[in-house]
Amino acid sequence: MASIPLSTEVVLPNGFGTDLPTEPLMIGLMLLAALLFFSKIAYLGVRLFKHPITILLMLHLFWVYFSTFQSDMPGVSLKFSLAKTWYVAVFYFLAFYLLRTEEDIRKMLWWVFWPLMCTVVVILLRHSASGFAFDQVHKVLHPFQRNHVSYAATLALFIPFVWYLMGTLRRYSFQWWGMAGIFLILLTATYLTYTRAAYLSLLIAVGSYFVFRFRLIRYALLLGVAGAIVLVSYLAVDERYLDYAPNYDTTIMHTEFGSLLEATTKGEDISTMERVHRWVAAVRMSQKSPWLGYGPGNFVHFYEPYTVNSFKTYVSRNEERSGVHSYFLLLLVEQGWLGLLLFLVLSFRVFICGETIYQAYRRGGAQRLPMAILLVLVIIYSFLIINDMIETDKVGSYFFLCLAMLVRLDFIRGQALLKEADSREQEK
Repeated sequence: MASIPLSTEVVLPNGFGTDLPTEPLMIGLMLLAALLFFSKIAYLGVRLFKHPITILLMLHLFWVYFSTFQSDMPGVSLKFSLAKTWYVAVFYFLAFYLLRTEEDIRKMLWWVFWPLMCTVVVILLRHSASGFAFDQVHKVLHPFQRNHVSYAATLALFIPFVWYLMGTLRRYSFQWWGMAGIFLILLTATYLTYTRAAYLSLLIAVGSYFVFRFRLIRYALLLGVAGAIVLVSYLAVDERYLDYAPNYDTTIMHTEFGSLLEATTKGEDISTMERVHRWVAAVRMSQKSPWLGYGPGNFVHFYEPYTVNSFKTYVSRNEERSGVHSYFLLLLVEQGWLGLLLFLVLSFRVFICGETIYQAYRRGGAQRLPMAILLVLVIIYSFLIINDMIETDKVGSYFFLCLAMLVRLDFIRGQALLKEADSREQEK
């Protein structure tokens, strides 16, 4: 866990890449976890594998492998599937086994906290040399982060955890004030990433706090699905999306954050419009292979013939071979409609189950941790709308960890209810 904030991405021959030292550690931990599970299969089988989140997660993983065997490039898809496996094995199954109490979770978060703050301080000091210039943010991140979006996501998703850790300290103590200052530093560092997705995700997280508090998650999910259907339908009718094609000559890279925001509102920001360029290609690809998709990891190898020239930008050559920049569209293209639906069902179940867990802990006055976990997930999902980051150690590790922690909290609550029932029986 301590190595995650410090890890660096290394590009290998033949287009493969890895994160060092985290990915080799994951592989080793997965092998150790397999040995552990064989010796603890009765414990894990009863307690974990029957949970609905586990069942849906395993179905999601099963479909990843199924679509791999149907892939247009099986070698690429198999590497993707294996990486998915060690993420799930380590950050879900092994994490569930090891994080047995809230104290365990708290210790784990502290192990991440200090290395993360070290990277933040180093990056801020480097960035300050240029007066925190917008066009210099990419240059100060190496070797800790691939780009400013990954950095912003790392900071934003850890902010709810810092809020939780503050709640574990005595209010207005010296340590509490120190954590309050660090909380403000993280907010400032997030602002200085100049990442619009991070700003929006934190605003959504603030609104989601009240959604979970007042038991509104089912309505929020229905509203989100309805909004997505209406938007897609509106753009699809009579190919109306073509009306929003950018002007190639004015869609450029901006060196000032203010001009970037202005260009975004006018549809002239190269980052946003290049995303649209790939989204259009993804939708057209899904029409050719709607049910099984092209196989995990294969979008970048097949999307160019499906692009629309009117959405082309100066960076459409995609020299860095990046993806579709929307995890939901990525699933649609690479794993088909069934792959997307499985992930959506898993996501809905996680939030509905999480709200129930939060409300149960709220009655006992210990609601801060489940709320922090839910807000981290909200931030991650906000990024997934316009990025594909679950298969990265900076974001994906926390995604599966949050699922494991929610399930563990659910079991802790269940054990408490059983003890309560036993004590009532003994009193009778």
